[in-house]
Amino acid sequence: MANWEAFRVSDVVKKISDEEFVLPVIQRRMVWNEEKMELLFDTLLKGNSFGGIICIEEEKGSEPLFAFRPFSKDGQPLDSVQRELLNKGHMLVIDGQQRLQTFYIGLLGSYEGRQMYFDLFSDFANLEYSFKFENDESKLPKYDREKAGIKEHMWYSAKDLFKRLKETQDEDQVADEIIRLKNIVDETEKNHVFRNVRVFYKNIFSATNIGVSKITVNKSLNLNENRQRVVELFRRLNDGGTKLSSYDLVASILKGFDWKMERFLDGILKENDDIGLTQDTLINLLFVLRDTPMKQMTEISIEDAEFATKHFSRIQQTIKLLKNFLKAAGLYNYYLKEKNRSFIPLYFIAYNIFYRTPLEQPLDEKMFDTFDTNNGDFKKMREWLYKSLLNGVFSRGCGWIPYKTGVRKISNVVREHKLKDFPADELFKIYRDHPLRFYEIHTAHLNEFDKEIVFHMIYDELPNIRENDIDHIHPVNILKSYGYDEYEINRVGNYQLLDNVTNRFVKSGKPLIQWIKNDVSDKDAYLRRHLIPADETLWEASNYRDFLKAREELIVSKIKERLSL
Repeated sequence: MANWEAFRVSDVVKKISDEEFVLPVIQRRMVWNEEKMELLFDTLLKGNSFGGIICIEEEKGSEPLFAFRPFSKDGQPLDSVQRELLNKGHMLVIDGQQRLQTFYIGLLGSYEGRQMYFDLFSDFANLEYSFKFENDESKLPKYDREKAGIKEHMWYSAKDLFKRLKETQDEDQVADEIIRLKNIVDETEKNHVFRNVRVFYKNIFSATNIGVSKITVNKSLNLNENRQRVVELFRRLNDGGTKLSSYDLVASILKGFDWKMERFLDGILKENDDIGLTQDTLINLLFVLRDTPMKQMTEISIEDAEFATKHFSRIQQTIKLLKNFLKAAGLYNYYLKEKNRSFIPLYFIAYNIFYRTPLEQPLDEKMFDTFDTNNGDFKKMREWLYKSLLNGVFSRGCGWIPYKTGVRKISNVVREHKLKDFPADELFKIYRDHPLRFYEIHTAHLNEFDKEIVFHMIYDELPNIRENDIDHIHPVNILKSYGYDEYEINRVGNYQLLDNVTNRFVKSGKPLIQWIKNDVSDKDAYLRRHLIPADETLWEASNYRDFLKAREELIVSKIKERLSL
């Protein structure tokens, strides 16, 4: 059963402060940015509708449906708590978190250290109300060239304005105080202050403009069934507004089964966002570890949540060891989060680590400490990962759908190798049998490989490259003048990485031999870094084909050296 009640913004903010409005564990974290929050306050002062709030009403002394957390005053995530019985009644906000959180932050708190300011010279006649978040009032813009009428801004802390209006309940008194404080003498400017303070007071302290629907739940029913009904309601309500992603919904379902899933997701993500581990990839990893990599949303069960919370520490340790593996393999920087690499192959290395010992036994924290000499399993993992990356096995257009066919076929193999060495040979056989476009490391195939991972292996660590940093060693125009075609010119063997300034303004289109002899200060270091053949006759464009052959052999040798082949 549901019933609607109208509240003032000031009432709602007080109820949030008193923890009468709280957030159930199934709610995601705050996703609105400052711009959306500023626009909500503009909408509020214009008197426009911004949707209703849906809550589950729970009575004092009852068993709560979910663990819950208070709203955050500074936008930072707070942990949910589980209570056996409620010591006071409250409302679980199912829909409207972002809007309520915005009002709470804007009027009582801050966002990432910045509080909200209201421009008291806003153009009330045209219903244009300006709000800005800032940590220092002096950083706020002083003038607006596009603004009609008064072009100057007069920023005032929304938090201070709210506090003073709450104390006095007199908008004219507060406007007078601000005018005296700011030494405003111009009558037009005074009028703006009065009008804007009044509209702020009206829409926050007088108007009942927040509609709250209170839903009651029949708690005589099975608790888990009730929780999943609410999760389904949560999903349907969030089809509007800022939509839930499919993984947001999966996370909500899992947290609905077991509130400790919030700790699982938040704890692991906080420690491992350096390698691009996200909520989505962590949930996928959980399903891979459960041997259900293709699980559908409708198939998620309480056993999934129980597995995650039961093995929380082991999964944490697995990801720590996975990062140790990436560092030992020279791929940690390649997987840094801002580079947005496919996480799919890492699921299966993590799987092998997780099941390296029986689940009742601890993992070996030094698993990859002897990778250079004694750990043959490390070498298998490294070779499989590098060859997979070189061949783009987990990229689009590789010959299968990586997140469907690829995940399913690889999962079938690794599942048979629990407590065993990493099955690199069996996985390579999958590639060949599918068949994928998969090549062994040879100069004939070098131009078929993924360019970024080749650069990574040439330079040991991949710098932050842009297209402008990829330089033709032998310049294009010179090679064309010798009659070489596009296929011969645009090959990995003729690419090097140079910073943009050196590429465009120092080297530019100079012949290679001229560039090396006249502009390279440390010739030996340059040749080593870029794997340039030392034979000076190959620096002549007329000998380009011999140069290309020699350099491709150097690159392939470097790749094989990295893989100990």
